[in-house]
Amino acid sequence: MKTLRADGLETRARLKQAAQRLFALRGVEGVTVQEIVSAAGQRNNAALHYHFGSRRDLLKELVLDGARLIDARRQAMLDQMEAAQTLSMRGLLEALAYPLLELGQQTGQYTYIRMIASVQLTDRELLREAVGDTWNKGYRRCLAHLGELLPHIPPAILHQRLTLVGIYGSAVWAAWEAAVDSQVANRFWEPAFSISSVLDTLQATLEVTPSASTLELLAASPDGSAQTYTPK
Repeated sequence: MKTLRADGLETRARLKQAAQRLFALRGVEGVTVQEIVSAAGQRNNAALHYHFGSRRDLLKELVLDGARLIDARRQAMLDQMEAAQTLSMRGLLEALAYPLLELGQQTGQYTYIRMIASVQLTDRELLREAVGDTWNKGYRRCLAHLGELLPHIPPAILHQRLTLVGIYGSAVWAAWEAAVDSQVANRFWEPAFSISSVLDTLQATLEVTPSASTLELLAASPDGSAQTYTPK
């Protein structure tokens, strides 16, 4: 990072905040450099290029900012459970969800989850570049422990279910974030049990015994029954 004066740091922060909000509201493909610059109160595109290099580099930095905070919190929760030998399905799902849901309180803006959901749909390579193998260790630890707690689920089905929980979680937490960000009463999220109830459904998705139909189709698959699950 360049050595910046206080006004340069403020400009940089404004550009990041404006960009993250626009990416969250309109998707990463629906926002131009000029729109980011204008929303940040700057006069021309040179401000963004000076501070970040490119729109893509700015997006990668935003992804990384949140990923660092989420991973630190998630790993701390896992360390605590492992030390106390209290690993459980529910605890692991909470370790996946709560660091994400708490991020808005840490940063003061509820926009990160929707931005990430958009990146996952349009540019997963950017996520891999930004996070790499360093800032998703907590996520991979959670998946590995979940796999150990579900020995009755065939590996091929477990792989699919963990992916489904990731897709489901991304969508439902983005909806939660939008409701919080709007500051408008929302009958779905207002009840105190709402987040816990969503976690119940995620747990049920993982734990439910595969149906006879699914197992028959798995057995008939040329390679499905032999597939093993490896956390990514």
